[in-house]
Amino acid sequence: MAQNGQFSANMSKRALKKYLGELKPEALREQLLDLHDRFPEVREYYKFVFNPNEEDLLRQAQEKIREEYFPRRRKKAKARRSVAKNLIRHFETLEVSPTVMAELMAFNIKTAAAYEPTRNCPDSFYKSIGVSFKQWVAHVHYHRIHREYVQHVRDFMRQAEDRQWPNLDYLEDILDQIESN
Repeated sequence: MAQNGQFSANMSKRALKKYLGELKPEALREQLLDLHDRFPEVREYYKFVFNPNEEDLLRQAQEKIREEYFPRRRKKAKARRSVAKNLIRHFETLEVSPTVMAELMAFNIKTAAAYEPTRNCPDSFYKSIGVSFKQWVAHVHYHRIHREYVQHVRDFMRQAEDRQWPNLDYLEDILDQIESN
C-alpha cells in the first residue's frame, strides 16, 4: 500500500482522499478486497451493509449480554459491563437504526437490574448502570423515540426505587435534566 512514500505515520483524511482519487478502479478494488481479507471489522461491516439483518444482530448481542449476567455454561457470572459497552460501540460503528440501538441499551440496563438483587454489587456497578441509563435516555430523546420507551424508563426507575439503589438521586437527576431540555 505504501507507494512512493505517500503514507506518513499519521496520514490525514485529506491526503487519503487524494491518494484514493489517484488510484485506478482496479487498484482500489484490490485494496478493498485486501482490507476485507485482513480485518474482521471490515468483513463484519460489509456483511452488515449487504445483509442488514438488525434483528439477528440484536438477538446475538442480547444473548452475549445475558450470558455475562446469567451464564448457562459456567457457574459464576462475570457481569462485565464492558461487554455491553463494546457491543453498543459496535452497533454505532455499523450505524444500526436508532430503535435497534435503543433496544440493546434498554436490554443491557434491564439485565443488569435483574442481576443486581442476586449479588452484593459494588458502587462501581451502580455508577456504570447510571452512565448506561444516561446514555440510553439521551439516545431515545435525541432520536425522538422517547415516547416508545416511557414505560421502560418508569419500570426501571420503580425497580431502582424499590431496591433503594444508592445512585437513585443521580438517576432522577438524569431524567429531570433530559426532560427539561
